[in-house]
Amino acid sequence: MSEFTTTQTGTPVASDEHSLTAGANGATALHDRYLVEKLAQFARERTPERVVHAKGGGAFGTFEVTGDVSAYTRAAVFQPGASSETLQRFSSVAGEQGSPDTWRDVRGFSVKFYTTEGNYDIVGNNTPVFFIRDGIKFPDFIHSQKRLPGSGLRDADMQWDFWSLSPESAHQVTYLMGDRGLPRSWREMPGFGSHTYQWINAAGERFWVKYHFTSNQGNIEIDAAEAEIIAGADADHYRRDLYEAIAAGNFPSWDLHVQIMPYDDAKSYRFNPFDLTKVWPHADYPLIKVGTHTLNRNPQNFFAEIEQAAFSPANTVPGIDISPDKMLMARVFSYPDAQRYRVGTNYNQIPVNAPHAAPVHNYSQDGAQRHGFNSPSTPVYAPNSFGGPAASVEAAGMGTWESDGELVRAAATLHSEDSDFGQAGTLYREVFDDAAKARFVDTLTGQGSSITIDEIRERFFQYWTNVDAELGATLRVTVAAVLAA
Repeated sequence: MSEFTTTQTGTPVASDEHSLTAGANGATALHDRYLVEKLAQFARERTPERVVHAKGGGAFGTFEVTGDVSAYTRAAVFQPGASSETLQRFSSVAGEQGSPDTWRDVRGFSVKFYTTEGNYDIVGNNTPVFFIRDGIKFPDFIHSQKRLPGSGLRDADMQWDFWSLSPESAHQVTYLMGDRGLPRSWREMPGFGSHTYQWINAAGERFWVKYHFTSNQGNIEIDAAEAEIIAGADADHYRRDLYEAIAAGNFPSWDLHVQIMPYDDAKSYRFNPFDLTKVWPHADYPLIKVGTHTLNRNPQNFFAEIEQAAFSPANTVPGIDISPDKMLMARVFSYPDAQRYRVGTNYNQIPVNAPHAAPVHNYSQDGAQRHGFNSPSTPVYAPNSFGGPAASVEAAGMGTWESDGELVRAAATLHSEDSDFGQAGTLYREVFDDAAKARFVDTLTGQGSSITIDEIRERFFQYWTNVDAELGATLRVTVAAVLAA
């Protein structure tokens, strides 16, 4: 006999097909407990979608350390020869759950390392920079990229109004409107931690670090026309590509490199090293290989293992800490707060989020969806006299930095070559080849011609003139030609 159907509490049910009714054609009985349970459960199958990065996919894998960065960090996950289970989630930023994968957008690139010292998350994108440098602007930025409250439509005027009034966005917008905005697949794009983090070695010495994931499949992009065709033909193109590649044994991998900056260099470096809109040129701080991250197992249940997965830059481990990056400090609060709302108070007890290689000892208790708990003999407060866990500065290995201690609302102190448009101009002039520049101009011509408010369009032209004077002049001509046609 096959297994019989039961309620959620294990009670056998009489029928999978027929509700309990007063006669075959009569009213349905409210006390049909299985019917009520099925309908109530179905109405609650979906957690609220993420406010950003709603559409995505992911897989599990392994991170193998092949280099030696022990001089810079004591973190067990990065010690020579270490191996850790991983979970990776890829995503789009602005689109909703049902949006096409190949809309022009930044792609999320988040990796959870299930380490022996607890879970460590690198929560980044396929670009090394971001649109803003202070978390107080993040809700405004996302609102400008989403939909109008009246029509429910995305709006070019709103997007470019925000960008043109936020010059620090220029570097990231240059990436977005360039080829990086349309990767062919999640497997064929790079990833970045983007922020600056702090590493601490066994001797307590501190360093600043940036993470780079280099795709071993290569970085391959598609053009706007192909992206539009795919969007209409297969909205789940990226998700399908990743799943089918892993199912076929074609395991994608990325080499993890880091840039290391000596602690004191940050005080006088030519760019503010904690500004999320800036990169560190590799000529100044070359890439150092750490290891290889390989995805080799698809989820068994997409909802349980991918939708409920919760990533946060607040998840650090001994030997790794945050930096004075204002966006990073805001995210350290915002991400866990979003997960408590979206998934639940005890989201870290869900198997995909719980530590897989480290024990949990704390005094947390109760709350919705609680299913892990301590022995009743375990004390529920600290300090205590009954052998409960105790905090340890030595075990935590936390990082620190100096501050003048004055509370102000101001931009970070400028470094000698800080400029909102400088690195964007370098990216356009020195990194894009002629073909990429031509595609870039075509994309921006479409963007500029979709703006309906003259004042915002004029700021659009000035924005790109500040990036590159010749580019700005070209756009004035090409946009005018489209509007006159």
